[in-house]
Amino acid sequence: MKVSLTKGASEGPTKLNAFDNALLDADIGNVNLIPVSSMLPPNTQVISMPKLKPGEMTNCVLSHQYSDNPGDEISAVIAFAQAEEMGCVIETSGINRTLKQLKEEAKFMAEYMIEKRGLEIIDYREVIQTHKVIDKASVVAALIYHDPIRH
Repeated sequence: MKVSLTKGASEGPTKLNAFDNALLDADIGNVNLIPVSSMLPPNTQVISMPKLKPGEMTNCVLSHQYSDNPGDEISAVIAFAQAEEMGCVIETSGINRTLKQLKEEAKFMAEYMIEKRGLEIIDYREVIQTHKVIDKASVVAALIYHDPIRH
């Protein structure tokens, strides 16, 4: 299995437009995102984000946050912990939370999921998107699953 980590942020005239613009910023705005649960098979490889075909059905784990309060710092986080046998993906988000808080929460949740399964972490990665709200804004972070035959 191959996966990519991506992130984006944007303002927009409405909540929906801000979210759509953030998806475009993350290069996943022209596909159909299908949210899935947070498990990875063994030997998952992280690759650079390929160009996706418009309208493509795309499995993902997605984190997002919106605010229309000027000055808010919004954040979205995706992280995963990989063990030899499998991996676990987490998502979290927040408003006016520090990077330290977000990183600690993400790592704790990913480590806990692996440890609860009696496994040991061999790889941990995270992607964090933050944005200071001007008017109406959204941030996204995503893990995108790719069809292994495609690459």
